[in-house]
Amino acid sequence: MVDGYRRLGEELIDQLPGPPPIGAFCSYVGTAGCFLGVSRALTAALPQVHRIVVEPAESAVLSGGPPGTHHIEGGGIGQRPPQLHPADYDEVVAVPEAYAFETARRAARTEGIFSGPSTGANLAAAVAIARRLGPGHRVVTVQVDSGLKYLAGQLYF
Repeated sequence: MVDGYRRLGEELIDQLPGPPPIGAFCSYVGTAGCFLGVSRALTAALPQVHRIVVEPAESAVLSGGPPGTHHIEGGGIGQRPPQLHPADYDEVVAVPEAYAFETARRAARTEGIFSGPSTGANLAAAVAIARRLGPGHRVVTVQVDSGLKYLAGQLYF
């Protein structure tokens, strides 16, 4: 699964050559396949890239917190994914569920990015990291899915 996502990292390098180069990559972690494939491709070409895993604040196990219940699908499973090791990332960002939902809604309204709450968590983390790094740094993330399956739920009501 990890190797299947390596090409996405290579595409990011090809499509965003800089300047500035890609300085950070963040991604919501489920099985960690996407995060590992992309971040490994990025670090092979850009060894200084900062790798950030994103998880729900309500189940911030990677941050050292207890497992818990949340409504951000695809991750925050209450345990470390077996293939993800601390050496694979540089930082963990825990995004509150409500903020992930709010960010997904705002991205749909203002940017035309129609997605689910896991992408909302990615965007929230990416914006926070970009603010912290400041001008002259490029932060990338991924849109995990479209918002279609969320039309009947609490995200787009």
